[in-house]
Amino acid sequence: MTIKYLKKALLHSRSNETKTQKIVQEILSEIEEGGDEKALEYAAKFDNYDGEIILSKNAIDAATALVPEKMKQDIKFAHSNVERFAEAQKSTVANFETEVVPGLIAGQKAIPVNAAGCYIPGGRYSHIASAIMTVTTAKVAGCDNIIACSPPRPGVGVAPAIIYAAHICGADKILSMGGVQGIAAMTFGLFGLPKANILVGPGNQFVAEAKRLLFGRVGIDMIAGPTDSLILADGTADPMIVAVDLVGQAEHGYNSPVWLVTDDQALAEKVMELVPGLIKDLPDTNRENAFAAWRDYAEVILCDNREEMAQTSDDYAPEHLTVQAADLDWWLENLSCYGSLFLGEETTVAFGDKASGTNHVLPTSGAANYTGGLSVHKYMKIVTWQRATREGARPIAEATARISRLEGMEGHARTADVRLAKFFPDEKFDLTANG
Repeated sequence: MTIKYLKKALLHSRSNETKTQKIVQEILSEIEEGGDEKALEYAAKFDNYDGEIILSKNAIDAATALVPEKMKQDIKFAHSNVERFAEAQKSTVANFETEVVPGLIAGQKAIPVNAAGCYIPGGRYSHIASAIMTVTTAKVAGCDNIIACSPPRPGVGVAPAIIYAAHICGADKILSMGGVQGIAAMTFGLFGLPKANILVGPGNQFVAEAKRLLFGRVGIDMIAGPTDSLILADGTADPMIVAVDLVGQAEHGYNSPVWLVTDDQALAEKVMELVPGLIKDLPDTNRENAFAAWRDYAEVILCDNREEMAQTSDDYAPEHLTVQAADLDWWLENLSCYGSLFLGEETTVAFGDKASGTNHVLPTSGAANYTGGLSVHKYMKIVTWQRATREGARPIAEATARISRLEGMEGHARTADVRLAKFFPDEKFDLTANG
């Protein structure tokens, strides 16, 4: 495969993992030992907030009153789409039973976890959509306890639109606490909350590290890195739309990679010409992020044909993958590594991020090679069960005894022996490893 970099990344997204891990581990340990009081100390230190921690109905009502009616309608629209898609996802997992051999019936059952902790970023941006994505899917899955957690702004509290979104999407409790202390509060069951069985939702490197360290004690959706996005475009693509889409994703953060993969050099050069001006036109904070991301992490890659383009994309395994090229069905059939796929210029990553129904909590940093994003299934345990008649158990017990002895696991073998002896006392069985 021959590819050419018209623009290559100067840096690669990495965090100071050792330093971050040490800080986060210390906070988690102190809060686990010190409980509510220690969590409140960290909230005062990092959130600069001393208001309600678990929001009351009055606080929720007051926040709701501050949300403009048009915004409420938009949130309800997005919630409805996410809910509808999640319900369709849930329908793909069915409880069943099957007779594996005569007399032995085994089955599958999907059981939602009891308590889900949904982290909703609220720092530089108020991630209203994250409240919709995480809380709605937990609700559809059937979780009995859903905690929405979002950092308050100093002296103000959680953004009203986040409170409103979390509430209408089904949060049972809304926790006004950010960062590691918020993650710890949900995990350890502070402030009267049930202990979370799973933690979901995006966050900064400290939130991500807290989830990583706690994984095993609780489930998590995934370990997230900086968001990334790749566009596949051929000569039929509109260079302005391609450029705007790249800039739109670059504004996430200074270390958010964006990639363009194309087989048309004229398109690539036009996009590279357009991007700086589009970045310059952004508001100040967004401009700084987008400029740094484009300068340091963006890549523009020229391929010979669409097969090379598809292979390059799969090698990157992007979180978001957009195709602006002819023959969309071919791309849908041939691409295999991505978090979420956006086919044609009529859709864009921002649609999935905010309102179209698919989830925006997605695998980053190449994790799309082995996992998909947040879905209703993440909150559900797919468990198995079995029962048998005595005749059905007979061949299973014989095979189990012999396999166990061949492995050297005599205790396992005897659990089969004792059943055969009880169920069939008048029969003799060859249960040796060489039987």
